[in-house]
Amino acid sequence: MSAATFQVTRAAPDAVQVSGALTFATAAQALAAINAAAAEGCRQVDLAGVSQSDSAGLACVLAVLADAVEHGRPLALRNVPEGMRVLASVCEVDTLLA
Repeated sequence: MSAATFQVTRAAPDAVQVSGALTFATAAQALAAINAAAAEGCRQVDLAGVSQSDSAGLACVLAVLADAVEHGRPLALRNVPEGMRVLASVCEVDTLLA
């Protein structure tokens, strides 16, 4: 069995693309990578390449958004996977992803 992998790639000077699994196994590393990109000027996070996510992946995305607000940095999510949107709705945090 292979370990879950993810990748955060700079798509443009102000955007990153997240791909692969955003799960318990990868959420802490993804959080650090996305927060570092945001600190360097990233203003958009594209989640179109996320192939798998769970509650830890959702928590990672919410933590990224919270960190951006805390530091006064605008940050927009793009292409949030349907499964993550459904989980956010069940957890009643879907408005935070808008």
